[in-house]
Amino acid sequence: MRTRWLRIATAGLAVLLFAAGSTWAASSSGNSTLSLDAKVINGEVYVKASSLTKSLGGTGTFDAATSKYAYTPANPVTEVVKKVSPSVVAIIGKVKGYDNRNALAHGTGVVWKADGQIVTNAHVVKDLTNITVVTADGKQYSGKTAYIDETSDIAVVKINATGMKPAVFATVPLSIQAGDQVVAIGTPVSFTLRNTATSGIISGMNRGVGSYYKLLQTDAAINPGNSGGPLVNLKGEVIGINSMKFVSDDIDSLGFSIPMDTVQYVLGHFAKYGKVNRASLGFNLEESWSAVIGLPTTEPLTITKVISDEAKKAGVSTDDELYSIAGQQVSSIVDVNEWLKAYVPGQTIEITLLSDGDLVTKKIKLAQWSE
Repeated sequence: MRTRWLRIATAGLAVLLFAAGSTWAASSSGNSTLSLDAKVINGEVYVKASSLTKSLGGTGTFDAATSKYAYTPANPVTEVVKKVSPSVVAIIGKVKGYDNRNALAHGTGVVWKADGQIVTNAHVVKDLTNITVVTADGKQYSGKTAYIDETSDIAVVKINATGMKPAVFATVPLSIQAGDQVVAIGTPVSFTLRNTATSGIISGMNRGVGSYYKLLQTDAAINPGNSGGPLVNLKGEVIGINSMKFVSDDIDSLGFSIPMDTVQYVLGHFAKYGKVNRASLGFNLEESWSAVIGLPTTEPLTITKVISDEAKKAGVSTDDELYSIAGQQVSSIVDVNEWLKAYVPGQTIEITLLSDGDLVTKKIKLAQWSE
């Protein structure tokens, strides 16, 4: 078939690519440049039609009688669902402590490794026995919990399978912002509703609600059973693991997802240590009133109890006020937890405290975190 070129005046090229490329631009979640095959003939730019459909998806037809080219953009959500669904599984099992055969609970998981390692939420599997995993193509496997970290709410389930299709986990730091379109895939409410897809946007970033670490907020429908499933950008990359939602008669579309930086942190520790080797400052902290209610604040945190020998040796005292960790200002416990992800027990860092009216910097050896 003869190659088709779209005749576009140079000034009109940007207009066409903006309109036709809106799907692509959204899928990139950022300002990027789209490169298409083109040539200049008699001062006008011609874009290769096959290059357009290859780069943006969709279909195009050329009407020789009218010399018109009709382009139909691809639906980005449809493409994402097609790409990611084969990597999403449903998880079901018996609830520990119950003999009733109908005492079941279920959730969702996303394939991490081709050898049958599946990422899910800790709260999905922590009370399950006789775990069964069902893949998108209907295959059924027995599963076992290989790793679990309730603090981050991340777990890994292992099944005896090979050649599975791992999802593409987004690189960190994440290139996302509030307003970006996302897709959630999971097993809401009933196990018969496996691989249900919903779409929405990133509603907010860095949410510190009901979690040890920061969360992504989304208005994509997340229901009981979606837990452990992926939140995906329009490039088909997993940017988070869906974890919870607020439920009330007067609350709608308020779901939360564990962002990929935390997921990768936990999975990295699973692979290296077999658990999350989490560091602690060695003392308990209390947030300011402003931080507790969510007001913007730079107020420090108050030390309520010194626990570790390392902290005591460093001269940390009850009622001291913590201003910064390794030079980074902290105003909430979630802030502290986020900064400590970069360290392991035994490492030494600097903290800035207000102690006896003086602002002082102390070196402290990090302790092993415990519940």
